[in-house]
Amino acid sequence: MSLLISRRLLVASGLAAWATSGFAAPRRYDLVPGRSRVAFIFNVSGTQQTGTVPVQSADIRVDPGNLAASSANVTSDIRLAKTGMLFVTQALLSASVLDADTHPLVRYESTKIILGQSGRISEGARIDGRLTLRGITRPLQLAATLTRPAGSAANDLSILNIQLNGTLSRRAFGAVGYPKLVDDPVDLDIRAKIRARG
Repeated sequence: MSLLISRRLLVASGLAAWATSGFAAPRRYDLVPGRSRVAFIFNVSGTQQTGTVPVQSADIRVDPGNLAASSANVTSDIRLAKTGMLFVTQALLSASVLDADTHPLVRYESTKIILGQSGRISEGARIDGRLTLRGITRPLQLAATLTRPAGSAANDLSILNIQLNGTLSRRAFGAVGYPKLVDDPVDLDIRAKIRARG
C-alpha cells in the first residue's frame, strides 16, 4: 500500500513539474497495444462471472496545467467480449442482453473530471461521463486513478497507467434478458496503459 501511495505522489509531483515546463496544453495519449481492457463482473445464479472486452480505440488527453480539463473518449467492440464459459458468452451477446449484432460498439465519453481532495488524479478522482450501450446513452460515473509505471523517473510522464471503476444497471440500457438468472448490477474494472504522442 505504501509503495502505491509513493508512486501516486510521484505522479503528482511529475505532473506539477510538467505543467511548468512548457507542456501547458492538453497532451494526447495513445493506447499501448495489448495492455488495455474492460472487465465486467456480474452474477449468474448467485455465482460471480467475469467477462472482458478489448479497448478498440481511445482519444485520451491529459492537461497537466489543469487536470480537470483532461478528457477521455473510449470505444470497444462488444462482439469481441468473452467470458469463461461459451454459453454465458453467447447469452451475453444475444439480442435480449447486449444485442451485439445490432449495436456492436460501446462508447464512453467523459464530460467532467472532479479531482480528489488534493487536486490530483493520482490520489483518486471522479469522472462523469456518458456511456452508450445498445444504442442507449446514459450518464455513468467512474472512480479514476492515474499512476506511473514502477521504476520510472518522477518527471517521466511518457507512459501512464489508468484504472477506472464503476457500476451500471443493465436494465437502464435495455439489457433485460435472463432476469431470473442474472443480477441487474454490473461492475466495471477498466485498465489501460497509455503512451504520450511525440
